[in-house]
Amino acid sequence: MFAVVRTGGKQYRVAPGDKIVVEKLDGNAGDRVTLGDVLLAGDGGSLKATDGLTVAAEIVAQAKADKVTVFKKRRRHNYRRKKGHRQQHTILKIVAIGDQKEQKKTAPKAETAPKAAADKSAAARAKETVDTTAAEHEASAVVGTPTENPAPGKPAAKKAEPSKAKAETGSTKNAAPAKGGAKKTPKK
Repeated sequence: MFAVVRTGGKQYRVAPGDKIVVEKLDGNAGDRVTLGDVLLAGDGGSLKATDGLTVAAEIVAQAKADKVTVFKKRRRHNYRRKKGHRQQHTILKIVAIGDQKEQKKTAPKAETAPKAAADKSAAARAKETVDTTAAEHEASAVVGTPTENPAPGKPAAKKAEPSKAKAETGSTKNAAPAKGGAKKTPKK
């Protein structure tokens, strides 16, 4: 059996067991939702009356769509505005149409594994990314003991002083000679 339902200003053709992405609905993952605006219902080639017919669905996840970039520009007026937007979505799994419940399909598990990876919601992919990056940060953390800063008031260890020859020519070593003058040689 199938039905055409309207939610969020859009129409969706659904059947028991289908997963659809709709505009944001109130609720958390696992909650049941009833879609009452059924426009068409049928079984195979025959249509059924839609009076009082409802579609039962379960919220799989609340997610966001891909980012949409809005860029406005007016030529020759130095006017540019850039904004981004991610639309809120709800992922629904259709449980029943009217009184008909979802029919369990028996499929080999080898075929369901690639499909499960393809059906992952954006929220699940984002959570995996966060978990992965957190693990990478922990793995790349610097291990060791920190060096202590000298106590205030105590003189720090002095470094060896550079020779006077290097000190005199340090900043002007590669500079061009002054006009009309000869190169100066460092004193020994």
